[in-house]
Amino acid sequence: MQTPAQIANTYVTVGTNKAKLSTAKMFVLAIFAGIFIAIAGASATIASATVADPSTSRLLNALIFPGGLVMVVLAGSELFTGNSLLIIPLLEKRIHIVELLRSWAVVYLGNLAGSLLVAAAFVYSHAAGLYNGQLAQTLVNTAAAKTSLSFSDAFLRGILCNILVCIAVWITIGASKASGKVIGLYLPIAIFVLGGYEHCVANMFYIPAGIFSSMEYRLSADGLHWGSFFLQNLLPVTLGNMAGGMLVGLGYWFAYLHQTPPKNK
Repeated sequence: MQTPAQIANTYVTVGTNKAKLSTAKMFVLAIFAGIFIAIAGASATIASATVADPSTSRLLNALIFPGGLVMVVLAGSELFTGNSLLIIPLLEKRIHIVELLRSWAVVYLGNLAGSLLVAAAFVYSHAAGLYNGQLAQTLVNTAAAKTSLSFSDAFLRGILCNILVCIAVWITIGASKASGKVIGLYLPIAIFVLGGYEHCVANMFYIPAGIFSSMEYRLSADGLHWGSFFLQNLLPVTLGNMAGGMLVGLGYWFAYLHQTPPKNK
């Protein structure tokens, strides 16, 4: 296991390589990440949909959802929330701001494409019809709850979420073995799910799956539509995720990489 200072130096190289991927490769890898996170979200919902006790239901979600980041890290893909750490190679002047913004934009759109693909396939294959339609109702309820959050609540929950996601990514970089990476990322991701924090890429699955389910199974949900998805949830959560991730990146850059100029005598 690397020390935090070694992880910071390693991430400079890792992040630089991420930012310099070709647009086509970056987009394809981002689609995979969206798919992995969406499948994890679907699986976690399947496990918890019929559990009446809310705390037990959330615990089951927390036990299963980290599998999404396991696939992202070990299989190799590009996840927008983790890429908030690209602020580190930017501050080290290893990448330019244009490269940073290109990476964020391409990866975000790729994550959205992959998540929407799984949401549509999950609902229109009628996998969402499990438990006599109770799973579809759970998807609608989850989506409606997320789009009913106030802007400030969604933003703050986004910050808390991506602090934990970026800490999980940070730990995986420090581990040399696959087992260490899985163990290291598991608890931070489980904690964010238990806390009910908001992850923009996960919501790219949860809310569209709820919208598709409401249409396919004719389930009503007040205020659940594409406008509320993009404006009432995805926008504030994305901004919060960016703020939380950059907070981690800035903090570790300052602690381990920033060189304080010597004082003149």
